[in-house]
Amino acid sequence: MKTAVITGAAVGIGRATAMKFAQNGINLSLWDLDLTKLKKLKAELEKYSVEVLIFGCDVSSEAEVSACMEKTLEKFGRVDILVNNAALWRSSKPFSEITAEEWKKYLDVNIMGVVYCTRAVIDKMLENKYGRIINVSSVAGVYGNAYMSHYSATKGAVIAFTKALAKEVTPGGVLVNSVSPGSVSPSENPDPDSYIESELSFMGRTGTDMENADLIYFLAGDNSSYISGQNIQIDGCRKKM
Repeated sequence: MKTAVITGAAVGIGRATAMKFAQNGINLSLWDLDLTKLKKLKAELEKYSVEVLIFGCDVSSEAEVSACMEKTLEKFGRVDILVNNAALWRSSKPFSEITAEEWKKYLDVNIMGVVYCTRAVIDKMLENKYGRIINVSSVAGVYGNAYMSHYSATKGAVIAFTKALAKEVTPGGVLVNSVSPGSVSPSENPDPDSYIESELSFMGRTGTDMENADLIYFLAGDNSSYISGQNIQIDGCRKKM
């Protein structure tokens, strides 16, 4: 039975991915700042025949990441899948109004969080000659969003990191890819299959959390064994930014 670590697992795409993995018999280590919501999610997953660990974890803290990964490895012995989903994004303002402190916060979570989580597990994956790392980026990292320069820059960095790391570790059996969602139904909505109307895609709607989770699940599985170093946009045929 495989084991997956999912960061930012309490809501949205992270929550839907946890549900998708559990439905398919993958043991889970779920990390998020909101431990209350994680506890609720764990209860929802009890109907599946999987083991679930939950950790209140700030991915911008290398010490916290290391501790959570160590406990995960103590429990399961290995981590086959890492989904780097945790991120900051709820901020939209002109570049001149984004403070240096805000920039640092976005860099610490959206980039260094991915780095810390990957560093914590990559040696073990290479030792096992097997691993799947899926980094959740954004179309903002592809096109750039006005009034979100800090978010766009960090998500662009995630894509570049994905491509660079894949070239290092793919020969060792570790596949690394990123997904770049377009607009997604509000993460507060508990229904992972819900969407709302949107003029940002030619489909005329947002994506759903579960549609994104389905793509992540595919990349985490063995049917994607010839895919590495790729950034896959899931955006309903995005209109010009």
